[in-house]
Amino acid sequence: MTATDPYRVVEAVWRIEAAHLIAKLTRMVRDVGLAEEIAQDTLVIALEQWPKQGVPTDPGPWLMATAKHRAIDLVRRRIRYGEKLAEIGRALEIAPVDEQDAVDDALDDRVGDDLLRLIFISCHPVLSTEARTALTLRVLGGLSTEEIARAFLVAESTVGQRIVRAKRTLAAKRVPFELPPPDQLAHRLTSVLEVLYLIFNEGYSATAGQDWMRPDLCREALRLGRVLAGLMPEQAEVHGLVALMEIQSSRTWARTDGAGAAILLGDQDRARWDRLLIRRGLAALARAQEIGGILGPFVLQAEIAACHARARSTQETDWSRIAALYLVLSHVWPSPVAELNRAVAVGMAEGAAEGLRIADRVQASRALDQYPQLPAVRADLLAKLGRTAESQQEYARAAALTRNAKEREIFQAKADSCSPVD
Repeated sequence: MTATDPYRVVEAVWRIEAAHLIAKLTRMVRDVGLAEEIAQDTLVIALEQWPKQGVPTDPGPWLMATAKHRAIDLVRRRIRYGEKLAEIGRALEIAPVDEQDAVDDALDDRVGDDLLRLIFISCHPVLSTEARTALTLRVLGGLSTEEIARAFLVAESTVGQRIVRAKRTLAAKRVPFELPPPDQLAHRLTSVLEVLYLIFNEGYSATAGQDWMRPDLCREALRLGRVLAGLMPEQAEVHGLVALMEIQSSRTWARTDGAGAAILLGDQDRARWDRLLIRRGLAALARAQEIGGILGPFVLQAEIAACHARARSTQETDWSRIAALYLVLSHVWPSPVAELNRAVAVGMAEGAAEGLRIADRVQASRALDQYPQLPAVRADLLAKLGRTAESQQEYARAAALTRNAKEREIFQAKADSCSPVD
């Protein structure tokens, strides 16, 4: 047992283990909603027992063993014993403890990864695209409904309803916990990639709270992306997403200073970027380009990230190419966020006035009214144009909109540093 604060340990272990726990439980009980319920019950048990009995030496396996026993108990109560054993395998109940790992291995199929399998199940065609993504982010990514709502730019209640309906639909349709046939895998790929992308983004720039980043989410999204690339090696977009995540991850150590304060891209020490991750990302991008075909949104974003990775400084970055890539991206994958990013690139390549014109059009569309990066981008462009008072107001608005404490500190510091000229 350890002497660490048990409540903090439970929180930390839960963040790491929850997705794996739910994935394995879903394989056992064949019901995503029931699996999440069992996992939550296990969390409650840990919160009750660990403060009294001490934190187990191996908290993760303790949670898994407790959850498995909880699952068997619930199965006994809710479904006739014989019927359920026939469904999930009699060996799961009667095998000795040292044989249960072998039983679990026998249940694995060609993917060999419960989390990835569950992502494909969550992206089943019986669900809408929005429901697929929301459910997977909630169950596998560990994101709250608030974080998912922020990612989708929709109301929190909307996301909650999507998740509830998705679980009910999967249960009602008796969707099996197995991969679709090979000829159907590509059909679900778009939703799967979107899910991994949103999980990574939440890890890269946390929606809310005290943390600037949630590296555990980035690592999990990247791990699943690499597994997916091995599963579907001829899909350019899979390699494009992996390339994007590898290159973005390379900046992790440069995104905070010694005190934990956030550092934006233009102020980062590029010597701290992880060159191994950059090389891996560029190799994945080269593989995507080798496969060829129509450029997809993830290959395009990986090419943009590569432009930053290859440049020795902000000034030496090929902003004209980045602006052109964002223009293509806005046609391939229309998004006000992509258009806002194009405003930044155009501002660097053609001048702040041109960039501001694009940002103003995004603002006029009202699509990003609650998105703090919109006023932040406008503030930066206004400052370059010498419109200091307006810049200060926009930075203050960005600080008021963001729910992330580290990001708020950046915007507020920039607002405070402005010296309006009457």
